Amino acid sequence: MLQTKEGQTVPQVVFHTRQGNDWVDVTSDQLFKGKTVILFALPGAFTPTCSSTHLPRYNELAPIFADNGVDDIICLSVNDTFVMNAWAEDQKAEKITFIPDGNGEFSEAMGMLVDKSDIGFGKRSWRYSMLVKDGVIEKMFIEPDLPGDPFQVSDGDTMLEYINPQAEQPKRVTIISKPGCGHCTRAKKVLTDKGYKYEEIVLGTQGVSFSSLQAVSGRGTTPQIFIDGALIGSADELEAWVATQG
Repeated sequence: MLQTKEGQTVPQVVFHTRQGNDWVDVTSDQLFKGKTVILFALPGAFTPTCSSTHLPRYNELAPIFADNGVDDIICLSVNDTFVMNAWAEDQKAEKITFIPDGNGEFSEAMGMLVDKSDIGFGKRSWRYSMLVKDGVIEKMFIEPDLPGDPFQVSDGDTMLEYINPQAEQPKRVTIISKPGCGHCTRAKKVLTDKGYKYEEIVLGTQGVSFSSLQAVSGRGTTPQIFIDGALIGSADELEAWVATQG
């Protein structure tokens, strides 16, 4: 059974990181001492849940966490520093600190090192998150000890609910566009000028077609903008919606 370590200090470990062309050793004290830090650990870089949900949501919520006193957000995995650096670049998660626990020393000291040899992973970290204040673990959210890779409680929203249940979350914005679309460029400028982060789905890439656009929006023109799952519509309709937001 995976045990919580709430009330205990984080393990003292030296992490071997690569910054530019140099090896840089980073200690636990450098990461946690005198700071309020969220750490979330996951089984592996580039794996599906980690890349599609776990990491992106923490990056998305990072400004809200900062407003609520969090100094840093650490993503930790039992991967080497080259893999973690490549994943950070691929994810464009600029608000997250990627830490390689290459030898599994931190994960083992946390009691979170598990054997995933059945899927060829070897020893990896169990999925969990924790809030650490000045090196002391205040709260841990550990995924249930179930087969596979459960993802129920270590997510960013659960952590934010613990830190501040009344915190206002950023809106989730998606824009479906196509290359060379002037109205798409206008819509993206409106979103950027108003401070809205957005994901862009470009027709003709990754199997997304005009049929896909019609299926999800009921329309055949671009752009189509969705905010918090609701269809806003075209660039003109986005401008009208923004004007109502004050």
